[in-house]
Amino acid sequence: RSSQRRIFASRPDPNRMANTRAKLAAVTKIVADTGDLDSIKSLAPVDATTNPSLIFAAVSDPKFAELVDAAIKSAKGDTTEEKVVDAVDRLSVAFGTEITKLVPGYVSTEVDARLSFDVEATLNKARKIIGLYKEKGVDKSRILIKIASTWEGIQAARVLEQEGVTCNMTLLFNFYQAVACAEAKATLISPFVGRILDWYKAANKKEYSHEEDPGVLSVEKIYNYYKKHGHATIVMGASFRSSGEVLALAGCDRLTIAPKLLLEMDGMTADVPLRLDAEKAMKMDIPKVTCDENTFRWEMNEDAMATEKLAEGIRNFAKDLVKVENIVRAKL
Repeated sequence: RSSQRRIFASRPDPNRMANTRAKLAAVTKIVADTGDLDSIKSLAPVDATTNPSLIFAAVSDPKFAELVDAAIKSAKGDTTEEKVVDAVDRLSVAFGTEITKLVPGYVSTEVDARLSFDVEATLNKARKIIGLYKEKGVDKSRILIKIASTWEGIQAARVLEQEGVTCNMTLLFNFYQAVACAEAKATLISPFVGRILDWYKAANKKEYSHEEDPGVLSVEKIYNYYKKHGHATIVMGASFRSSGEVLALAGCDRLTIAPKLLLEMDGMTADVPLRLDAEKAMKMDIPKVTCDENTFRWEMNEDAMATEKLAEGIRNFAKDLVKVENIVRAKL
């Protein structure tokens, strides 16, 4: 479902410091996870992200007709298919540009998921996206290039970060994906807490307490490792299934949370004990590991959950992009 979402950070209301959401905001940067465009105004977003589903919704909505038509008219290419691809890129950037006018922080724009196993193609697409933003007057410092956490995607991020292009590494389910992202100096990772839990519940036919939740434990392990070894990559837990699951990661750099759970926590007054603590992590005995390509591929091979969820996520992102292309092709 994350392919149908937009993510943006919400500023806590200082007048509501008694509720659980405000208490969480005191130790973690809260990010609101939603596909509702109107939430931008109501939640006072700091960051936002576009994705294929959001662009699909935009091209299907009459109120964006002018933006869509402008992107299609400006499309370049020698063939219809080249024009379709270019139009979709321009549409993503046009929509992202509008969002930069509404939020002060990052706007994430996604690279074509079908390029997830091609380093050079990912680099070319990312550079093109940054170039199109520049044409619109948007500096690259405002943009996070969103890339699936495949080995190839991570290597592309390594190069982009060296070029000053910040990256959001998505579809992250495995510790070694996180290690590789940190070694590539990616700006941010998005480990999918709820999707990990979903897989284990289905596979093992059991329920998990928040303390033993495999998704929570995965993010906790990554966070502690990053802080212990001085990795600057931001850890942003995503895809939560309950407020309890959220609160089990209090202290994480960022947590992206659905409006339903944010509202639920607004109505709660429970204390929020710190679960993740950078200072404590730095004192932990956590051995440093390295992650070359062989290690990455072997560890992913040994992790059925991460392998299945990564592949599923890429397929779903690609399906949404094809829907957008079909609409653009018809208009061309």
